[in-house]
Amino acid sequence: MMLKKIPAAIALASLATFAGSALAQVKVGVISSATGPTALVGIPQKNSVPLLPTKVGDLTVEYIALDDASDSTASVKAVKKLLSEDKVDAIIGPSGSPNAMGAIQFVAEAGVPMLAPVGTAAVVLPMNEQKKWVFKTTQNDDIIAKALTEHMVKAGVKTLGLIGTADPYGENWEKVMGGLAEANGIKIVASEKFQRSDSSVTGQALKILGAKPDAVLVTAPGGPSVLPQTTLFDMGYKGQMYQTHGAALPDFLKLGGKKVEGTILAASLMLVLPEIADSNPSKKVAADYIAAYEKMHGNKPATFGANVYDAGLLLKQAIPLAALKGKPGTPEFRSALRDALEQTKELVGTQGVYNMSPADHSGFDDRGRVMITVKEGNWTLLK
Repeated sequence: MMLKKIPAAIALASLATFAGSALAQVKVGVISSATGPTALVGIPQKNSVPLLPTKVGDLTVEYIALDDASDSTASVKAVKKLLSEDKVDAIIGPSGSPNAMGAIQFVAEAGVPMLAPVGTAAVVLPMNEQKKWVFKTTQNDDIIAKALTEHMVKAGVKTLGLIGTADPYGENWEKVMGGLAEANGIKIVASEKFQRSDSSVTGQALKILGAKPDAVLVTAPGGPSVLPQTTLFDMGYKGQMYQTHGAALPDFLKLGGKKVEGTILAASLMLVLPEIADSNPSKKVAADYIAAYEKMHGNKPATFGANVYDAGLLLKQAIPLAALKGKPGTPEFRSALRDALEQTKELVGTQGVYNMSPADHSGFDDRGRVMITVKEGNWTLLK
């Protein structure tokens, strides 16, 4: 594997796969946060790169994988490098919501589609001339939020506390939940923010505790989703704890231990795959991905890795269509690739079924989430 020198803030991922540089006809850049505060998200994403298709029809695919160290500035540098030096036809990543938001302008100017495996819907909504170059391989916040709100209503929740990251992920969740809560007679009595790198949220937790909400929703992705909940537990909070799909990773259970028992979230079927009916079209795709990942790395992947794997599935379907209208490496091919991604219909992925449209660049519906709880230290389908 050939190593390339890049700015110091960006490390070349050692497990990047290449289809042979001399033969590769389609170039795809992959940016993940395999180090830094977002590493629990980025590591399974980096580790999923070797599982992406290296041959699509008669075309070979080269992947150039970079680590942005969870730094938004490094993400932009990586994007610029991939566009200007490597001349990629598509980009998968970055891992973090703020990182992806900062990249949109540059991929749009270059006319290169970006498949963002991030949580916030702000990368694709509201749709505009720049965001039309972005596709999102995770469920939009509203799909997850509606499921959580429905459960809250049935459980009799009347007051809610929010604590989330001070970034596009937490901010969009605050906006989405604000509207849904109001529409369903739930009053948000406290809303607090924290940084992903914070080692304490005592002040924010005290304010939430003082508001005495019936339930608390933590809106944070990856490892940072644990701290607010364990802090509230230690302070004696007894209400129902909810999490977003951002907490859907094995380390949430490991780091939280007994303090996250009983948590409710809406997330990918991957967390509870053995309990999912065989008739669910995503079950086999998810099972095959998990088996391949486990064989290669010796452990099961977090759902975040599946978001990168699904990006590969989307490209695998779109590349042959784009190749009919242009040669890889040309503006015509990249524009046609964007168009083909936007026309994706009923593509079965690991976490749901994709149906893209000019207005919807995420493409998930209710098949993209299930209700889950933590029971005896494990994810369990909520019935």
